[in-house]
Order: sequence, then structure tokens, then C-alpha cells
Amino acid sequence: MAVNNDVYNNLSWWNDNQPFATLEAFTPARFAYFRKVLTTRLGMELKGLKVLDIGCGGGLLAELFAGAGCDVTGMDPSGPSLAAAAAHAEESGLEIDYQQGVAEELPFADAGFDLVYCCDTLEHVTSVEKAVSEAVRVLKPGSYYLYDTINRTFRSRLAMIKMAQDWKSVSFAPKDLHDWKAFIKPQELHAVFRRHGLENQDLIGFASNRPQLDLLRDMRLRAKGGITYGELGRRFQLTEHKDTSVVYAGYARKASS
Repeated sequence: MAVNNDVYNNLSWWNDNQPFATLEAFTPARFAYFRKVLTTRLGMELKGLKVLDIGCGGGLLAELFAGAGCDVTGMDPSGPSLAAAAAHAEESGLEIDYQQGVAEELPFADAGFDLVYCCDTLEHVTSVEKAVSEAVRVLKPGSYYLYDTINRTFRSRLAMIKMAQDWKSVSFAPKDLHDWKAFIKPQELHAVFRRHGLENQDLIGFASNRPQLDLLRDMRLRAKGGITYGELGRRFQLTEHKDTSVVYAGYARKASS
């Protein structure tokens, strides 16, 4: 099964009754973790931080970083996604520089960013090796790379492929949005990091603490049109979790020299 990245050209990003609204609902939990890492654990000041969002899509996470005072550049291969991101940023009064490009060949100079993050993207690239290498290239020495992606496990096949995409009675994601074979285990990703001068610093998961049967009922309700995609995402109540078997995240540091 091949990933259908064309879906990003054809669906709305900021519509509560479109599939990407679930992702919008999941985004605050990711930002909360990253903000905690940067401000509490690393003692960094977000205001004025020069940040690159690789695979920014419609700007969901970029807007949260920009709202926190960061100088954000968002990059994505999808022209329609970038257009939606720019329009929404303008409506929200945020200044974000959106540019078209691919993770494997970033259109930016060496060591130009204080922070780089890559979320919901590594499972879509043609080469994780090249995507990481390029992120490291544009990152200043001693700075940090933030990430989240999907683990390649039995549970992720069930949750992200079968339930999210394939089974019509509960599905909430576009068909062929993900390919299980493109998911990457944390140890595999961290090995790629080491080959390119990144040292991983943390590993956490994202999951819901709500009873699984309740979530299943909500997914069925959404499939029947009883609630919107956005409402389904909010009902998940995604939070930082010790379970890394489906979605996991962390941060890594580029060597100082």
C-alpha cells in the first residue's frame, strides 16, 4: 500500500467537519510537551526563536509556536496546504513565513535555525535518512530537533491503519493516508539520528486515558455523522503518555561542533 500524499492537496485544514480536524484537536497536546521541554527542561526563551516547521501542512503547530513568540518558517510540499496555512495565519493575526519544499532537500542555508521540528511527517517522506540529514544541516550547532511520528507495531497497524483508515464503521482518516511499512520504530529513528550528529534526549508517547470502549463508541458515532471530526478529536483527550506503541515523540540535540 502506497501513501497517498495527494490527500493534502484536496482536503480542508481548518474545517471541523473535515478529517484534518482530528489532527487539529491532537495538536495542543504535542505543543504542550514541546513547550515544556523548551522552557522548563532546557530553560529556553521562545520569543524571537528562529524556528523551522518541516511538513507544516495547514499550519496547525506553526500557529501555536508563532503565538508563543517564535519566528516561524513553515515548509511543506503541498501548495494548497500552504495557501490554507497562510490564509488562516493572516486571519489569526500571525506572521509566519510559508515556503514550498520537501524534507529531503530543504531550501535553506546551513545552520540557519535555532530550532527545527518535524511532526506527522517522517512517516510520509521518501527517505527518513535524507530528511534527518537535511534537518541537521539547517540547525545551528548545539540546538534541538523536536519530532513526533508513528511506531511500527501491531497496535499501530490496528489503530492507525485498520481502525483509522480501513474499517468504515469507525474510520476517521482518508484512505491510504498512512502505510504501516513506512512507520519507524524509535530505535531505528534514533540510529538515524546518531549517524547524522543528533543525540536523542527523550522519548514519550501520546495517547488517550479514556476507556477504549468509549473511544470506539465515539468513532462509530462520528462514522454515522453524529459528531464532527473535530469533536471526535477533542473527545480523544490526547495527552502525554508512557505508551509509545502508536504515536511517540521526543527531542534530540545537535552536536556543538
